[in-house]
Amino acid sequence: MLAHLLNLPALALATTLGVVAGLGGYTFVFAKGSSYASDAPAACANCHVMQSRYDSWRSGPHHAAAVCNDCHTPASPAAKYLVKALNGWHHSKAFTSGDYPDVILLRETSRAVVEGQCRHCHADVVASMEAGGAVSCVRCHDSVGHLR
Repeated sequence: MLAHLLNLPALALATTLGVVAGLGGYTFVFAKGSSYASDAPAACANCHVMQSRYDSWRSGPHHAAAVCNDCHTPASPAAKYLVKALNGWHHSKAFTSGDYPDVILLRETSRAVVEGQCRHCHADVVASMEAGGAVSCVRCHDSVGHLR
């Protein structure tokens, strides 16, 4: 009779969901999660390992014309927030576990996004250059957004 009153599978599920929601909510608040929905470059420096990248962007040639999201996320709103979510997952996993290299490099998918954004903002220049064949912006200009 007591088992009917304490539906154990439902209680276990409710407890698990409560723990996940509580820890997730705490982590979201502690990590300033809502700031990542903005375009504010300072949000990228919420994690101390990104501070040097933020500082180098502030000293670099694009800081007056572009924020992090202008180069590191696609222009379309749906794709932008999908990429932000995927990057957020990868960043939080790496930074929480400490499993990241001393020199942070772009993944191939991120490199493709940056290349696409170069082409989006500088379409006229790229079109005139590609008359002689395909070019890669980030191959030759890999430090434009951040000083080394």
